[in-house]
Amino acid sequence: MDTSLAEDTTPGPLRKSGRARRCGERWGAWARAGRIDSATNPRMVNVMENALPHQTCEPCRKDSPLATAEEREHFLRELPEWTVRKVDGVERLHRVFSFRNFAEALSYTNRIGAMAEEEGHHPRLVTEWGRVTVEWWTHKIGGLHRNDFILAARTDRAYQA
Repeated sequence: MDTSLAEDTTPGPLRKSGRARRCGERWGAWARAGRIDSATNPRMVNVMENALPHQTCEPCRKDSPLATAEEREHFLRELPEWTVRKVDGVERLHRVFSFRNFAEALSYTNRIGAMAEEEGHHPRLVTEWGRVTVEWWTHKIGGLHRNDFILAARTDRAYQA
């Protein structure tokens, strides 16, 4: 069966259509044939590598592992605006978002707060005129967990909406 004409059954935001799907299929065919890969052409990146905001957070316990150096490096490639800061010996993901006024900043803070409450994982949020500072880390393990990167990606997505 020729799957190149099959209907795209990818859920929601990952669904591609028209030109984007054809380009992705072409890239995949070229990569399978060994003609290109993301190492030889960094602009040609597999769409699924950018699926961090669509991953599921897992329940975190005191014995949950911190994100490894390799995981952190991979995740931070998907979160170019985020930095890792150490506060009182604990690493945190940090980003400042800009807004036109206080009302927009407050609205964004409320959206992030609702998302955090839904996940049961809460960031440090500082709302000021024209900006919101967000810091994610996992309190129970005293550092960065995979969930922090997932929620940072969702925080970015909420900013773009």
